[in-house]
Amino acid sequence: MTTLFISDLHLSPNTPEINACFEHFMRTEAIHADALYVLGDLFDFWIGDDDNSDFAAQIRNEFKQLTDAGVPCFFTKGNRDFLVGKRFAKQTGVSLLGDETVINLYGRNAVILHGDTLCTEDVQYLAFRAKVNQPWLQWLFNRLPMAIKTPIVRKIQSDARDTKKSKSLTIMDVTQSEVEKVMLEHKVDLMIHGHTHRPNVHTFSVADQEMTRIVLGDWYEQGSILCFDANNFSLQARPFPSE
Repeated sequence: MTTLFISDLHLSPNTPEINACFEHFMRTEAIHADALYVLGDLFDFWIGDDDNSDFAAQIRNEFKQLTDAGVPCFFTKGNRDFLVGKRFAKQTGVSLLGDETVINLYGRNAVILHGDTLCTEDVQYLAFRAKVNQPWLQWLFNRLPMAIKTPIVRKIQSDARDTKKSKSLTIMDVTQSEVEKVMLEHKVDLMIHGHTHRPNVHTFSVADQEMTRIVLGDWYEQGSILCFDANNFSLQARPFPSE
């Protein structure tokens, strides 16, 4: 059996190819897994658990079918879906995780996270992250009518795209010292995260201990999955389904 990890799908009503790839993955692969971990940015932006659109209902249904079949599913919030809440978890059967979680993978402990908090040089983004994750602000936003929330979200998305264009690739990547700090704090030699859209397996040593950092890929041009079993792991791509 295999444990599967995905992140950075950026699903929206405007991404039919990605949505179809995700649905195919859920119904043909995830359904046979030991567990599924979603490490953030499943959505291009989750406007709130009160989203009653057909798109939101379909994504909820995919998770509900999976968990009803007995496959445990865990969700770590990203910078695009930090508004995923308890109602979504109750409706889908997924378990919401904190920013950093240590899990046991077939006898090996690993810390899993979205990855945005590792990018410590992106000071502007971290300030934004701290602001939007304030409980009182989320409480207030979640109580706004959808007609008011929607233009606010569009403005946030537009500003984020404009800001990203002016940032260097170095700033938007992880800081190695922060990676090592987090791994040492959790006493693990394996880290799995997304966010940077740079799928790779990095190995390095800290105090004579070999460490491994696995970076998940995005789903912009193909599906990207980490398959992890008792003997090995591999980053794998999945083509978009043909019509």
